[in-house]
Amino acid sequence: MDRTLSAAAIDGPRLDDPKLDDLLVKTSRTFALSIPMLPQPLRAEVGIAYLLFRIADTFEDAVGWTRERRLRALGELGELLADPRGAEARAAGWLAGRPAIAHAGYLELLAAAPGVLAAYAAMRPAARSTVREHLAGTLAGMARYVGRAAGPAGLALADLEELRDYCYVVAGIVGEMLTELFLLGLDELAPAAADLRARARAFGEGLQLVNILKDSAFDRNEGRCYLPVDVPRDAVVQRARRDLERAAEYVGLLQEAGAPRGLVAFTALPVLLARQSLERVVERGEGAKLSRAEVLATVSALDEALDRGLAAVPASSAPPA
Repeated sequence: MDRTLSAAAIDGPRLDDPKLDDLLVKTSRTFALSIPMLPQPLRAEVGIAYLLFRIADTFEDAVGWTRERRLRALGELGELLADPRGAEARAAGWLAGRPAIAHAGYLELLAAAPGVLAAYAAMRPAARSTVREHLAGTLAGMARYVGRAAGPAGLALADLEELRDYCYVVAGIVGEMLTELFLLGLDELAPAAADLRARARAFGEGLQLVNILKDSAFDRNEGRCYLPVDVPRDAVVQRARRDLERAAEYVGLLQEAGAPRGLVAFTALPVLLARQSLERVVERGEGAKLSRAEVLATVSALDEALDRGLAAVPASSAPPA
């Protein structure tokens, strides 16, 4: 039996390069568990893409920097995607400004940016082009929001549509990128391509909405207000539930198309954990998190479902949207 999932994956996920593996563990939560489930070459390519998007996130959230410095760093990362030469000097400049003092892992990632960019340059050409195109879209969207921020952070979203647009910029685009990476070289997914693309945005946005609801208190302390003050919190919860149902459909399409087990597991685990996290926040309020034991139980249940040929993401038992 091919046990794609195991408790060991939580303690020691591996990418091709142990240094990239270590950076993944230090800078991610759910995706540090799920990326090692992917088959190669997706495993390495998605890991590299994740680290590049995390660098962009670090610049967007650099509360110690001026708006102009954050915009400049986002632009510099975009330039390096076109030509990674000079990455060492760029990384030295980013570190000199210490944009994420509170998170040592993010600082370590910035120091390792030249190596991440070198790994990006060595990707399959089609995969590299896909990552570059989608990350460029995220960088442009982040620059748009940073440019209108009231202060070093100061971002306040006005309404539900603006919240959805922001989630698209930082996560919906990631769902679209992952879909295009999945479709590279996996002929069995071709018949489902249109349906997967139609749900790719919701796959990413649903996960992001749950994170925003869960981390809203921390974000407020940092000066960010992603939850619009005039929008009832329940409206955001319902939007997240709808997106997660679309994400569940996305996973189901992969299963029905005969996607590799590891690819199904990679997409299913974040959706399952997001569902549980959302209901935990509804019950207990912002800041509520799943325990390690609960995460392990979810990994085990997913493993068993895949062994038995069951739906990786079962029908939701949450209240209807």
